[in-house]
Amino acid sequence: MAEITDPPNVREEVRERYAAAARAVVDRSDAGCGCGAADQTEASCCGTTVETVDREGREVFGGALYDGEAALEGTEAAVSASLGCGVPTAVAELHDGETVLDLGSGAGADVLISARRVAPTGKAIGIDMTDEMLALARQNAAAGGVANVEFIKGYIEHLPLPDASVDVVISNCVINLSGDKAQVLREAARVLKPGGRFAVSDVIADDDMDDATRADMQAWTGCIAGALTRSEFEAALGDAGLRDVEIRETHRVHEHATSAIIRARKPG
Repeated sequence: MAEITDPPNVREEVRERYAAAARAVVDRSDAGCGCGAADQTEASCCGTTVETVDREGREVFGGALYDGEAALEGTEAAVSASLGCGVPTAVAELHDGETVLDLGSGAGADVLISARRVAPTGKAIGIDMTDEMLALARQNAAAGGVANVEFIKGYIEHLPLPDASVDVVISNCVINLSGDKAQVLREAARVLKPGGRFAVSDVIADDDMDDATRADMQAWTGCIAGALTRSEFEAALGDAGLRDVEIRETHRVHEHATSAIIRARKPG
């Protein structure tokens, strides 16, 4: 299992997969190769392998999960490039003047939505380790005319931000990709201000998931390092110092896993 649980190996596999997805979006735009609803992968006409549908063809990841208002706020280009399993901004209860941090911001959809909702005095920050995704996100922000954003290269296990510097941490199906999820949650707690909020969408594994199923999920959902179970996520959030934990399932993404909204708060 070293190739799955070792953080550097996980990191490089995730980086290459999502760099390829970003390149495919750019190539698709340049070539005008519009992918239709029947495609089995995000930008599949350009050759990526990031799945957005389940075995029955239902959209369980990606831009199809955003409603009309959120899609407009996030811009069509950014939302269509999303590979998330939910819409964390729908439950983050964002307010003018707040600073929002998106872990693994990808093409920037959730950062752009957040930036509009905390404007005019607030700010949204996206952290991503993939140069191609950062370039795509900055392009989407410029095209959407959203100025109160910042996209920073970095690892979600070692956030390049000061202690107690953000009001809200969001993320969209990224924590499950980390080889050290406990460290990600400790970092999220560190950068949150007292009373700050944690609101993410992520994949929750069923309690009876075995190694064979985890390998299958790697092929079908891109959960390279494997998802936590509900109890494991609750325990990790508590260990990180976060309280008032709430985990609400939204939709199945696999026979043995579900997408969920996970919320918590840093004690004030």
